[in-house]
Amino acid sequence: MNRLNLPDNMIRLRHEKKLTQEELADFVGVTKASVSKWEKGISTPDILLLPQLATYFDVTVDELLGYEAQLSSEQIRRQYAELSKNFATLPFADALEMTRALAHKYYACYPFLLQLSVLYLNHCMLAETEETRKSLLQEAVAWCDRILENCSDVGVCSDAVVLEAELQLQLGKPAAVIEILEPSADLSRLAGQNGTLLVQAYQLAGSTEKARSYAQTKQYLDLLNLIGDAVLALSLNENDMAWCEETIHRTTGIMELYHLDTLHPNAAAQFYFQSAVVYAVNGNEAEALAALCRFEKCVCKLMKAERIELHGDDYFNLLDVWIERLPLGNMPPRDKSFIQQNLQAALSHPAFESIKDKDDFLRIVHRLTEGGVKNA
Repeated sequence: MNRLNLPDNMIRLRHEKKLTQEELADFVGVTKASVSKWEKGISTPDILLLPQLATYFDVTVDELLGYEAQLSSEQIRRQYAELSKNFATLPFADALEMTRALAHKYYACYPFLLQLSVLYLNHCMLAETEETRKSLLQEAVAWCDRILENCSDVGVCSDAVVLEAELQLQLGKPAAVIEILEPSADLSRLAGQNGTLLVQAYQLAGSTEKARSYAQTKQYLDLLNLIGDAVLALSLNENDMAWCEETIHRTTGIMELYHLDTLHPNAAAQFYFQSAVVYAVNGNEAEALAALCRFEKCVCKLMKAERIELHGDDYFNLLDVWIERLPLGNMPPRDKSFIQQNLQAALSHPAFESIKDKDDFLRIVHRLTEGGVKNA
């Protein structure tokens, strides 16, 4: 944790007021030597004197001490990017220590605490033991609980509810997830129409540009949700090959129509990978390898990009405002090197046992896990 900057702040504030140490000492009711020791960091003022000093200098006690209880959106993004890089490049224990130090320092900055929970969720698999992984997830659950108990920001609390459900799922507690989400996830409820109603309201209010922007963002997110739901559906129905083939056919058509391989290669890669798993499980080796080739192309687009980031295209050309409002902006939740590290585990999936010795499969593995991805 960074030290407080009381000595430097006192010197700066006293000089701004054009005061001598003796004048400040007289006002507070201490000796000049005491003020000198405060400014040298040899000692600190009695806690009861801090409000008096802060009032005299016309600052808050936090400002006097140099303590920053809150972070701006941009500061949160920078901190997340640095911490994500730490998990990808430093020993896990060191990265964890740095993260916890910041959590303690900004324990009342609930948007930051929320993103630290996201950080844990996205990197807990790097833990050396299962016990440590679960401990991190429980720590993140406690942060979400703190947010829900103390934060007044409805948006942050709403995100904390969903995030806690995902953390509980990773902890293997489906009953807790159902308890958290079932009341608000009822598909028969009218709440599912709120986005459409808001667009119509913007339009009637004359806020045409706002309506267009919101409608396009909703369309973009609905597209990503459709692909994500298809991935889940394939995993749930992998033994019904006829149904899976039709799902792959329909979803691939939508992805091609919206150029998803370029628009969002990460979502496309997840779909192609799950398609490959389904084909491999059902003994269709040729289609499994074809899906893995498409998966490889999407991963290469991600890894060869100078920076992985959310973006629109010529069709989705109004996303910038929404992306800028995201807690992490256009930056990814995981560092690029972290993605590289996890490719080996993905390609070791048991479903690929029957093709693991095939030349085409071995070439894909080599290109994605042994440095060839940069040159693919």
